[in-house]
Amino acid sequence: MAALTLGALGVVFGDIGTSPLYAVQAVFTSDGHAVHVNQPEVYGVISLVFWSITMIVSVKYVSFIMRADNEGEGGIMALTALLQNARLKRSAVTVGLVGLGVLGASLFYGDGVITPAISVLSAVAGLKVAVPSLSSLVLPISVVVLTLLFAIQRFGTKVVGNLFGPVMVLWFGVLGLVGIVEIAHHPGTLRALSPTYGAQFFLDHGAVAFIALASVVLAVTGAEALYADMGHFGRAPIRRAWFLIVFPALTLNYLAQGSLILRSPKSIANPFFLLLPGWAQLPTVLLATVATVIASQAVISGAFSVTQQAVQLGFLPRLTIRHTSDRELGQIYVPAVNASMFVTVLAIVIAFGSATALASAYGVAVTGTFILNTILFLAVARLLWHKSRWLIALGATVFLSVEVAFFAANLTKVVHGGWLPLAIAVTFFTLLMTWHKGREIVTTNRSSAEGPLRDFIEHLDTQDFPVSQVPGVGVFLNRNLRSTPLALRANVERNHVLPAKVIVVSVQIEQVPHVPDAERLRVEPRIMFSGATGDPLDLPVDSITGVTIRFGFLDEPDVPSALRLAAQHRLIEGMPDVDRATYFLSQITIVPTDAPGMSGWRKRLFVTMSRNAANPAEYFRLPDDQTVTTSARIEF
Repeated sequence: MAALTLGALGVVFGDIGTSPLYAVQAVFTSDGHAVHVNQPEVYGVISLVFWSITMIVSVKYVSFIMRADNEGEGGIMALTALLQNARLKRSAVTVGLVGLGVLGASLFYGDGVITPAISVLSAVAGLKVAVPSLSSLVLPISVVVLTLLFAIQRFGTKVVGNLFGPVMVLWFGVLGLVGIVEIAHHPGTLRALSPTYGAQFFLDHGAVAFIALASVVLAVTGAEALYADMGHFGRAPIRRAWFLIVFPALTLNYLAQGSLILRSPKSIANPFFLLLPGWAQLPTVLLATVATVIASQAVISGAFSVTQQAVQLGFLPRLTIRHTSDRELGQIYVPAVNASMFVTVLAIVIAFGSATALASAYGVAVTGTFILNTILFLAVARLLWHKSRWLIALGATVFLSVEVAFFAANLTKVVHGGWLPLAIAVTFFTLLMTWHKGREIVTTNRSSAEGPLRDFIEHLDTQDFPVSQVPGVGVFLNRNLRSTPLALRANVERNHVLPAKVIVVSVQIEQVPHVPDAERLRVEPRIMFSGATGDPLDLPVDSITGVTIRFGFLDEPDVPSALRLAAQHRLIEGMPDVDRATYFLSQITIVPTDAPGMSGWRKRLFVTMSRNAANPAEYFRLPDDQTVTTSARIEF
């Protein structure tokens, strides 16, 4: 438990743990609507920060939402998979909820490209306080740090990950220690913990307080990581780390920043670093930079995981996904996502130039994700757990009233940069939904071209040409066991041959994170289907076996390994040597037409995405020297 708690500190809390670098500063330096430096307003802001963290993180995520796991896995795509797999009576409800889940995942991408930019910029900006003469180097150093961060992704997080926990322990120790020192000299600051100050702030300065919420929410950025990374560490270690270390350290530091601002109003320029004595500022800049790299690493890894889940659930085409650890399944690297995020993050850093300017763009994605998570969680509680309507209504009132207020406040920042995460989210949402819809249409049209496998086998003996059987094992990958693999049909109709042993493999991605080996395989010898009378159909070819391989949406879809497992347990008749099998794939060329179903521009987008999909042989881990690909055209 101690090791898991330490690991959780290093991975889960990097984002929210670095929020003190910029959250309070953003409240008091916001253009046009900055909060005045006097006791009622400063105490009001610190009260809002504390109770926002309490309500959203401690109560909502840690106490409630983390109960909604998909076999141990968390995150908005896990909630989406739960609802997608629920088979609700009203399919329109399921479609709508799944759409909200996809929108939430799209907002996560918007959050994911802003987090590295604002975190690294805010950390390196400490040079302006520690060594003012180096202020002009803040932007170049930030670019170098981010370049190195994305460059090392291909090597995985194993080596760096061993240092994450201890570094974050030191980081939270520094947060708490400087907080204790400041509060010890000015204990009256503790009064800001009372919710009455936050309430009074709204009563006295309604418009200013409302605008301030857009910056206050920066204190809870990273809350989604507690839930999304639950599968890596478990619920208990994350809760222990939060309540015993992270929450107290954050509270002490935010209180101390409020105290410093009251006794030295000029400190609003950078209250975090000005809390430190001069000799400690430069070392803390270095520590903060490392901490923000860790925070960025967690978000980048999260983007990789969300992408993998989206691919497995059918919302993205197959992408090249590389596993960087022999022991940890969740440590993956997605080159296409890494490159896209790097270019976007670099453009954001250069365009905005400072963490203060970027703060206006941050909150929209975060608050939007909060709202969607709450809606999906309440849907799970009602539709799957069958909680009472009054309890769901109470939860919606408590959580959504807070989060909608945060979201509305951030909408005021849209013209000042808030459009950025919204534009990114809209882009990803369009990509995800276009692929999902286009895939359904192409699948239907492909099924028509394939024809029933039963009819194909029945007519093998009645072909106008002789079909010869050749030695060896042929593995034909197909979407299901009911239709004929196009590669199998082409092999018979063009080459007039059939391998002595044919294995038709259908890969199914289940809406659970992992499928155990004992449940991975289902073998149907001789493809025994039911005829019109319900009796099994005795097929004329007894050398064909159907195998359904089930993977979870976080599993690696390794087909050869699964077939070796089938042979090891003697599940396949005749015990073929699957290590020498030839794998047959159907390479589809998609041709857009004027047929209804999707607009022309979405069809062209779908075709572009399909052309950039990963090689299916690589995706399913097929050996290159044993794979044969045939081509076919599908119109849609």
